[in-house]
Amino acid sequence: MNRQIRRKTTVAHLGPRGTFCEQAAKKKFPSAKYTLAPYPSISDVFKAVKSEEADYGVVPVENSLDGSVHLTLDLLLDSDLMVCGEVEHRIVHNLISKPGTKLETIRIVMSHPQALAQCRLFLEKNLPRAELREVNSTAKAVELIKHTDNAGAIGTGAAAKNNRMEIMARGIEDDPHNFTRFFVLSKEDSPPTGRDKTSLIFSAKDVPGSLHKILSFFAIRDINLTKIESRPERGKPWKYIFYLDFEGHRTEDKGLAALEDMEKQCIFVKVLGSYPRSRSGNCHT
Repeated sequence: MNRQIRRKTTVAHLGPRGTFCEQAAKKKFPSAKYTLAPYPSISDVFKAVKSEEADYGVVPVENSLDGSVHLTLDLLLDSDLMVCGEVEHRIVHNLISKPGTKLETIRIVMSHPQALAQCRLFLEKNLPRAELREVNSTAKAVELIKHTDNAGAIGTGAAAKNNRMEIMARGIEDDPHNFTRFFVLSKEDSPPTGRDKTSLIFSAKDVPGSLHKILSFFAIRDINLTKIESRPERGKPWKYIFYLDFEGHRTEDKGLAALEDMEKQCIFVKVLGSYPRSRSGNCHT
């Protein structure tokens, strides 16, 4: 008798190994029944879930210091995938080097440009003469210093461990209140849990008071908005679309009524998904 072999649930994430995105994926999918698969770009993560190479995808959507990840927002507008979860992950930057390296010998510091910017004060104080070299990811920076003399990298503890490198200084970021929010993508969103959030995109009619009226649909129902952001609408100069998050599930009475009113007032409304609200996790290095 033939038995169908069931594969593990695959979770695509922005790679390579050792990135903050991988850590967020592990936080959301910690069980051994999940296989984590790194992909080289956010677009590739979307493609993997759409083609069913992966069951879920984890992508960054917003940083508490630097704002939204615009590529993710643009892809959500064009994609049929839905948001079924979110993860908030504390960002801790470390200075990493080859074992035995002395701080005063470092002449190059590599990392993602965002990480370099978020560690500016440490670098100015401790490595004022070092060349700052931008690379595609913090994990890639740690890989590169293995083959570069007098170099350091800003990256995660996981990347240091994966590459057998040494952490010279931990927690070197300027602001300790640094979190990145990640979306979990799938073909469907999540059922109500009682502590949900809904994300959507809409375009308002170009008439006086239009946006005010749309927002009032939530205010009159005591629905809390947790985010609203405008983005230029591609192909239409000086026209904008809006990204909005509200507390509650799209199938609940209040949320459903607000969405129905929006449909009448907006040029278009696209619900990205309803999902359980994240609780900021423990610090990861």
